[in-house]
Amino acid sequence: MSTECKKRAVLVGCNYPNTINELSGCVNDAKAMREMIVSRFGFDSENVELLTDEPESTYKPTRANIMAALKKMVVAAKEGDALLFHFSGHGVVDVIDHHQPSKKGEAIVPCDLNLIFDVDLGQLIQQLPSGSSFTIVSDSCHSGGLIDKSKEQIGPHSTLRGIAPPVDYKTRGISIETLYQCLLTAANVISGTQSFLNITAVDNAINTGTDNMTGIGSLLTIIFGNNVSLKFLPHYERDILNLRSLTEDEGILLSGCQANELSLDLRASDKTEGKAFGAFTYSILKVIKESNDALTNRQLVVKARNEIIKLGIGQQHPCLYCSDENADAAFLGHQPNTTTGA
Repeated sequence: MSTECKKRAVLVGCNYPNTINELSGCVNDAKAMREMIVSRFGFDSENVELLTDEPESTYKPTRANIMAALKKMVVAAKEGDALLFHFSGHGVVDVIDHHQPSKKGEAIVPCDLNLIFDVDLGQLIQQLPSGSSFTIVSDSCHSGGLIDKSKEQIGPHSTLRGIAPPVDYKTRGISIETLYQCLLTAANVISGTQSFLNITAVDNAINTGTDNMTGIGSLLTIIFGNNVSLKFLPHYERDILNLRSLTEDEGILLSGCQANELSLDLRASDKTEGKAFGAFTYSILKVIKESNDALTNRQLVVKARNEIIKLGIGQQHPCLYCSDENADAAFLGHQPNTTTGA
């Protein structure tokens, strides 16, 4: 019986079209990543799930769909498999409960604004079989904390100067206030058309305040019920849910920026070959295309930093969080196929 290791991927691009949160390059990021991993890293297209919020897409990157795709990938994983989760879109960070610092967390923002936090990803990663790998490439704001307790291999670079990017750009982050107002509008619309959503519940959510994530959690629970982040479930505690902090050799995170920084969404220009992209995704794909040799995770992030500098961006610092061993392991654990081109 064959014991060949498989490579699986979930790729997500959220442009949030026709909203105040609209971005330009996220769908291009996800599609370009799919092309790269299939042509250069031996991924079978049947094992690659692509979720985008293009109008014609029938598989939108809602929280439910993203989590379902990730769970499917994790459940199917066997020892030696290499798993990739690439997300391009908005990110957010805030304290859910000021009296419990452990409830501070980073999150990615699906197209329905139903947040996916670091703890949600951690719960999946700790279910992986021994000997498999889970790599996250997150091109979103505040992405430096998406794997809880990971060892920082490459962090802030103090010698980089903040300079204005010479290309048209937008940051990939939603403020707490904007997120709250978007959810409040949605809840009010739904309460006016759906009998199951009590207007009193919306009023109660408003009364929780907007100084942290409490009001957002209340609104998300009103709209989506229990299909929300573990962070928002009643009596959330790691012990009750049998959760633990990940060890430093569980998960590999290549983040577009530090947890306190913003990632840039670059509109089409000659700097990005005429297409809109995320600065981080564009940079790592460019590095891979121009390299005929295998790159370690550490080498890829260092080279991507240099590419971002070439774009004229000095306020975004891609980072690497993983164990020492994984830092020096080949990206996606596989030698690039240099015979097929990019």
